[in-house]
Amino acid sequence: MRYAGSILLLAVAGFSCASQAQTLVTERTLSFSAAREAATAALEQCRKDGSRVTVTVLNRSGRTLVVLHDDNTNPHTIENSLRKAWTALTYRKPSGEVGKRIVSEPTSVGLLNLEKITTQAGGLPIMAGKELVGSIGISGSPASDKDAVCAQVGIDVIAPGLITK
Repeated sequence: MRYAGSILLLAVAGFSCASQAQTLVTERTLSFSAAREAATAALEQCRKDGSRVTVTVLNRSGRTLVVLHDDNTNPHTIENSLRKAWTALTYRKPSGEVGKRIVSEPTSVGLLNLEKITTQAGGLPIMAGKELVGSIGISGSPASDKDAVCAQVGIDVIAPGLITK
């Protein structure tokens, strides 16, 4: 009986804490319009550089907002651009930096066991001040550092709307 009373007391304490907890959370996230604008600018920059790529833009929750798959682009670039965007979103840093971390810290190799993680450059987080609001990933350039340059162009185009007050 004493045991049952302890459980009841813990349950009541748990309900008390739950009633004081915040029930709803508001998050800022990238809009579809901004994602489309960033993806289009990034794709156009890669075209100017002579590359045919796939661009994927994710919102804060990791949902796909936009995928642009250019003509004559290899089919694997669809998944690879998603992985780059996912890695940037998950770690809040460029996907290429995750790759450098694994090289410099061999104990970090376990990161590669997580779904959709890649070490290739070309994925960038999209920040509004210090707040993560989305990410962009590009695949298809001859070198992934060129993908990252195009991704940055996409972010730069929408940067005025990312300024927080």
